Amino acid sequence: MKVIYITGWLRSGSTILGNVLNELPGVLHAGELHYLWKNGLLDSGTNSLCGCGEQIRQCTLWSSVIATFGDAEPTKLARQMMSSQQAGLRTRHTRARLASTPPHVTQVLDRTVAVYRELARRGAERAVVDSSKYPAEAAALLRRSDVDVRVLHIVRDPRATTYSYQRGKRYIEPMSPAQSTANWVGFNVASEYVGRAAAGRYLRIRHEDLTRQPREVLADVLRFAGLDDEPPVTEEGKVTLGTNHTVTGNPDRLGQGTVLIRPDDRWRTELPALPTATTTALALPLLRRYGYPTLARKVA
Repeated sequence: MKVIYITGWLRSGSTILGNVLNELPGVLHAGELHYLWKNGLLDSGTNSLCGCGEQIRQCTLWSSVIATFGDAEPTKLARQMMSSQQAGLRTRHTRARLASTPPHVTQVLDRTVAVYRELARRGAERAVVDSSKYPAEAAALLRRSDVDVRVLHIVRDPRATTYSYQRGKRYIEPMSPAQSTANWVGFNVASEYVGRAAAGRYLRIRHEDLTRQPREVLADVLRFAGLDDEPPVTEEGKVTLGTNHTVTGNPDRLGQGTVLIRPDDRWRTELPALPTATTTALALPLLRRYGYPTLARKVA
């Protein structure tokens, strides 16, 4: 059973990447499956709709998956899962999860893999795409022998994510440049740890390359994932999106129809000097590693 696990920091393009892959036959983008318990079973998150537009527990696909759990008290199960996630699958646990898997984490992963298996019976017979973006979860899954995990690490210029976090969205509050960049560094460093342990099961791509050369980058992703399809996107970056069943993610996931994948460089002219300087200073070592310029050139 193949799982393409997307990791990295938020606002980096994982939703559109997953939804493009969702258009391939036998591939299903599950969205941020890590939040199935909070948003799906407890309906307590701020982004609890399935990508199809229904509440997760009313969605045809997810209601059938949840029915297989066989728990008389699904809300109790959800709270147990969330507690164990907090105790062993946060970003700071990544190196520990590469070394060992304690019993409470094994219980979470058993449930997660069981969900993958149910999705494989419902349209994901070739691959499940999980865009949860928790490096520790990716690390723990790599240790299992019952799932073929491919870790897809997506990065974006941190000044672009700082700019994005200047404005809140329906499901998340604004974030300061320092906080956004600290998370950007932490999630990407943790993802690098996973990459070193994953050997041939890890690929890093850049958001900027995906938006400027979507067909070429998607072809690289498909080869990495062992899928022999043509990328479902034109040379101009157009893709037609159908229904998806994503758990949580950017609200754009609810849209369908023709989408144009294109760069968004507004931060270069609209992000003020102080947030730009703060982000650049905090992210400097990784800027160079990922090929981003130290000086943020303004564009006309």
